[in-house]
Amino acid sequence: MFGTSGIRGRIGEEVTAATALSVGRALAADGYDRVVVGRDPRDSGRMLRKAVVAGLEEGGSDVVDLGMAATPTVARSVGRHAADAGVAITASHNPAPDNGLKLWTPTGQAFDTERRERIADRVREADFAFAAWDGIGETTTDDRADRAHIEAIRASVGGPLDCSVVVDSGTGAGGVSADALTALGCDVQTLNARPDGSFPARPSEPTADHCDVLRATVANTDADLGIAHDGDADRMLAVDETGRFVSGDVLLALLAQRSVEAGDSVAAPVDTSLAVDDALAPMDVTVTRTRVGDVFVAEAATAEDVTFGGEPSGAWIWPAETLCPDGPLAAAKLAALVDDEGALSALVDGIDTYPIRRENVESDDNGAVLARVETLVRERYDADRIETLDGVRVSFPDGWILVRASGTQPLVRLTAEARSEERTTELLSEARALVSTASEN
Repeated sequence: MFGTSGIRGRIGEEVTAATALSVGRALAADGYDRVVVGRDPRDSGRMLRKAVVAGLEEGGSDVVDLGMAATPTVARSVGRHAADAGVAITASHNPAPDNGLKLWTPTGQAFDTERRERIADRVREADFAFAAWDGIGETTTDDRADRAHIEAIRASVGGPLDCSVVVDSGTGAGGVSADALTALGCDVQTLNARPDGSFPARPSEPTADHCDVLRATVANTDADLGIAHDGDADRMLAVDETGRFVSGDVLLALLAQRSVEAGDSVAAPVDTSLAVDDALAPMDVTVTRTRVGDVFVAEAATAEDVTFGGEPSGAWIWPAETLCPDGPLAAAKLAALVDDEGALSALVDGIDTYPIRRENVESDDNGAVLARVETLVRERYDADRIETLDGVRVSFPDGWILVRASGTQPLVRLTAEARSEERTTELLSEARALVSTASEN
């Protein structure tokens, strides 16, 4: 029922009003007596909000309704309202026909595996407890959630900042980002700022191809940088002052360098580039590998020595502030970095990058293929070079390969990276051969 990013799928198929009603009922039955609810701009979110609120109230839980709000605003509001949980109604970077629900704890952390499984079990078994007629929950509204989020960002970043920023909200819920940067003293220009969950301006996911207007706008103005969010603003990616899209791995390295001290650790998934390790090694900072997904990065970020967590897709976590990926906070921290240290292009050029290549192989039984790949790998390589945290990862002195089964499609995903193009090609061929052999058995 739950993927790594909560419940997510096509409206009317995988995700329905009945889904949301059952989740609300399950949360109430599991003892979450006060729950914060907010949604991104998708039209289907109105229906899902009504359903999840009905389920919560029916079970006797009180609701704090934020209306339309960025996911990090929802997550931060749980603790602010002394609530027991939060529900963000969003499909994040997915296309407009999708929607979903993501559940949050008072620390801003997404529900971990144990909490998700308890809710899923209650939904499957219809294990609900309904309140008496005079014990039904009540709903109140909070129209200060954005302002509280902005105030938290200002307290974290400081300011004032002498910086010119173009913010592309992608017609999503990321308006809080532009408001926070303005409050910090930045000169802010917005693109696609009017919320529209059909995402008419560009697809919700902020990739280089999807951000061509942002890149052109920054390149042809005196802006110092550009910021791009997805539909619910938990992700943040960036464009430097020349209009160059900054890769997520480079952003991870830059933000991590400014968030750590010697002896600290950074949480990042198994598919993160060597560029991050190499940027942090001289600082005596290690990288703690996690499964792919910001939920797992957040879980690792609860460790005492982890002071920053990130995912190259654009999710950034400062655990001392919140365990939720917070796109507006990341935007403000990046603007502060540029204000303090100079041109983003120069900072980007200061990070060594390496060729990284990815490939997908179709497979009707990707789980079985991956199991056979693991057997082959253990026969061929020393155990201390093998990680099976998420798929099968093999480290080499000059690179690595990763073979993962897609959780949503009949695909096996291959990744290879090395410090030279030739070696990357060799490693990708090695990964491809492993999958080919495993597929024949």
